[in-house]
Amino acid sequence: MTFQRARTEEQREVRRRAILDAASAMLDEMPVAAVTLNELSRRVGLAKPNVLRYFESREAVLLELLDHFLREWLTDLADDLAAGVHEDLQMAERAAAVAEILSRSLSGRPVLCDLFGAQGSVLEHNVSVEVVARYKRASLDRLTTMTALIERYLPELGENATLFALQTMVLAGALSAYSTPPPSLRAAYEAEPALARFHLELADSLKLALTATLMGVLPRG
Repeated sequence: MTFQRARTEEQREVRRRAILDAASAMLDEMPVAAVTLNELSRRVGLAKPNVLRYFESREAVLLELLDHFLREWLTDLADDLAAGVHEDLQMAERAAAVAEILSRSLSGRPVLCDLFGAQGSVLEHNVSVEVVARYKRASLDRLTTMTALIERYLPELGENATLFALQTMVLAGALSAYSTPPPSLRAAYEAEPALARFHLELADSLKLALTATLMGVLPRG
């Protein structure tokens, strides 16, 4: 794909969308760490300086994608929770259902989990105050949305609902790194099966972690 010089706001938006779409396609093929600005520029058909006219860095592109994927996930999560959690169940049963749905939903979105994992250590670096503040404001809105979903089915959490929502995203990012080992590590696991103890299946490990977290913050008795 090649572009003529953008002269209108509509044309500039087309360029931005093309950059985001190309980055999204790359994330379907490779981990966040492998996405480079050079390859993104090549795929979108723009010189790197032209890509930087629309996004100040690779990290800025990925932060915008993270917010986009997070919004999509929360929309689907609302439907999943509505279908899978009956509000007349006992608290422990509702908690188990919520943990199962969260773990299943997130493990089906490896790109989102990979972005969660890279957020604090990579994506929020090499961006300006303006960009990271805009992203964090959007993140607050997403956290509010997720908190409201959790509170609907587990009102017993009270003020801990926000903390649990935040920890869910942090756990998904942290555990995803152990569920997608790089080729050299996969080879080591195959050569020495005992080492594969460190290879965690994301759905199972996330369900266990979220259940344990919920049991720790829900009221007793």
